[in-house]
Amino acid sequence: MHVIVIGCGRVGSGLATSLEQAGHSVAIIDKNAKAFRRLPATFTGQKVTGLGFDRDTLILAGAERAQACASVTSGDNSNILAARIARENFVIPSVVARIYDPRRAQIYQRLGIATVATVAWTTDQIARRLVPDSSSDWTDQSGGLSLIQRTLPAAWAGHRLASLNDGDRFRIVALSRAGTAHLANNEMVGQEGDVLHVMVRSESAADLQSLFEHGPAH
Repeated sequence: MHVIVIGCGRVGSGLATSLEQAGHSVAIIDKNAKAFRRLPATFTGQKVTGLGFDRDTLILAGAERAQACASVTSGDNSNILAARIARENFVIPSVVARIYDPRRAQIYQRLGIATVATVAWTTDQIARRLVPDSSSDWTDQSGGLSLIQRTLPAAWAGHRLASLNDGDRFRIVALSRAGTAHLANNEMVGQEGDVLHVMVRSESAADLQSLFEHGPAH
């Protein structure tokens, strides 16, 4: 999967490095070429000098084939502008923006852009939102049951989340919306940008992923 990271500060360089180590193709953008010195010598991804909200810069970084984008510069306005362009102009499926003002989170969530406030920031949190298949929050000792995170695909927005449950194979237990966590119930209707917390049996993980990808008509 091709991922674009905007901002090569401490968070951006760490995120780009961890994503590449996980086997993904990575392009990192920064307006200052000297910022790329933060990357390890082993980093083989693409380094693009420019502004993350510039269309030509994003094209150079592979936005037309990217599956995920994280804007993690030091400015809220730059991050949300870059995230909106990535989402709306290039239709990148998974987009995350770093913000310093958590009061803005609800506004951005309505635009379908997941946000992570600095006070709650870790590289692992962002990696999970960009590449939801990459890890689980919890796995039982037998390895047969896991609690995982999935960002709700746009096709599921407006549909009851209970229709994603399938007996004892997989079940939504909670969701995060606009920076607030809620226990799941049968009346909840999905909103674009929701992050679902799903309990799933290992042998059913592929079926759950297929259900997400094909939409409610599947």
